[in-house]
Amino acid sequence: MIPGSDRDHPTFVQSFRYAIEGLLTAIRTERNINVMLVLGVVTVVAGIAVGLDPVSWCLIVICCGLVIFAELCNTAMEAIVDLATQELHPLAKRAKDIAAASVYVLSLTATVVGVIVFSHALGVI
Repeated sequence: MIPGSDRDHPTFVQSFRYAIEGLLTAIRTERNINVMLVLGVVTVVAGIAVGLDPVSWCLIVICCGLVIFAELCNTAMEAIVDLATQELHPLAKRAKDIAAASVYVLSLTATVVGVIVFSHALGVI
């Protein structure tokens, strides 16, 4: 594909196929994506069990989606770094560690939101 050109540009439908292919590749090859998906399913089941209200569902869905998004971005960044260099370079390590830290920070934030949402739903706060 030539940047700025429609020549060899994928169709709208093909773009979705590529996105689904990327998601399926991540699910097949990345342990952390699977962990995040399982935790998301557990959270949804818990939300059904406690009867979350619509606003709480929005918070939970946004947090789950953001954590999975961050993990997908982290995976892509790691692949780009691996493509750029196969050697153990300090900058490659730095880039990968910082990308992983972004997922960690977002996961902690989502956990705090989940604790608040579920505590409220259970009448604790």
